[in-house]
Amino acid sequence: MKKMKKILNLLLMVFLIPVFSCVNSQTARLYVGTYTGRDNPNGFHIIDVDFGKGEFTPVSSADAGPNPSYLCISKTRSMAYAANESNRDVDGIRMGSVTALKLDVEAGTAEKVKALDIPVGGPCFVSITPEEDFLLLAHYGAGAISVVRLDASGLPAEVTDTIVFRQEGIRSARGHMTSVGPDGKKIYLTCLALDKVMIFYLDKATGKLTQTGTGNIPEGDGPRHFTFSKDGTKMFVINELGSTVTVFNIAADGNLTEIQTISTLPAEGFAERNSCADIHLSKDGNYLYGSNRGHNSIVTYRVGADGRLTLAGITPCGGDHPRNFTLDPSGKYLLVGNMGRTVEGSQTPANLSLFEIDQKTGLPVPFGTPYDLRQSACLKFIE
Repeated sequence: MKKMKKILNLLLMVFLIPVFSCVNSQTARLYVGTYTGRDNPNGFHIIDVDFGKGEFTPVSSADAGPNPSYLCISKTRSMAYAANESNRDVDGIRMGSVTALKLDVEAGTAEKVKALDIPVGGPCFVSITPEEDFLLLAHYGAGAISVVRLDASGLPAEVTDTIVFRQEGIRSARGHMTSVGPDGKKIYLTCLALDKVMIFYLDKATGKLTQTGTGNIPEGDGPRHFTFSKDGTKMFVINELGSTVTVFNIAADGNLTEIQTISTLPAEGFAERNSCADIHLSKDGNYLYGSNRGHNSIVTYRVGADGRLTLAGITPCGGDHPRNFTLDPSGKYLLVGNMGRTVEGSQTPANLSLFEIDQKTGLPVPFGTPYDLRQSACLKFIE
């Protein structure tokens, strides 16, 4: 009899383990960077997302310096990095900074471990090189790119290069995003005011950049964020001012040739102000998503075999001013950070909105309960 009970208990455990695993696998940890202020002194938020129930649960928050408006997360260390989008005057120099945070994934906490000043203000984007030995920052306010070397423990050690771009008649080039390309070597930077994507080579010994090429965006469209096709042969750039997406062929040497520019807005029925923000590719590479601030929507395109885009649909974003969004690691869900605004003394809807991606159409479908959070600027999962 005892032997039979043991066998039954073992069988019960065998059947229950997959059930518990399935429940746990439906929850993922989201890291959110926000603008800071009197009502939000801690700009780094850790939130659990239950994709089974469509619910958000706050875990903790941490000091990540002023305005940690963009984040990147190390894949090999329990470390996150925040671009502090601020301008401090230090001896007549406008300074920005980058902050490193140590993540305790099990406890769901983060601790600021080091901040490094950068002698150009307004960093709005940070990314990490594939070898995780350098950080790359784009500076909107200063119109610049900067490079920060990381030490062996992953802490920001020194600023190795800064390049400020000037052009006659333009006060700032408005650097918006910088990241390493698909080859793991070329570095790309969008300059909104110059309508250019700049291409660089990084000398790892010196930490210095050398510009090697340029891609041109239609005049006045203002490039903001970008992503790459799954095979690495195409670059997709969302243009803030023109409400468009530009598709580039990427040559073997990393240079760019435009093959298409397509609107992010409906063909008819919308004549109000709009500015685009973020862009991401689906996990299978078949769909491309972009955010519209003003129209307050997520545009979905089908990606053709040649990289050209066709409109699949446009979905309301669930709030106001979708500055940033992301796909979860499974590729089945899309999360939007609706930043919200103050309009004539009233607050517009600001939240994190969850969408399930229809696997047949690629379109995001509203799902679950939005989570109230103002001033969200960046959403990241650990891949």
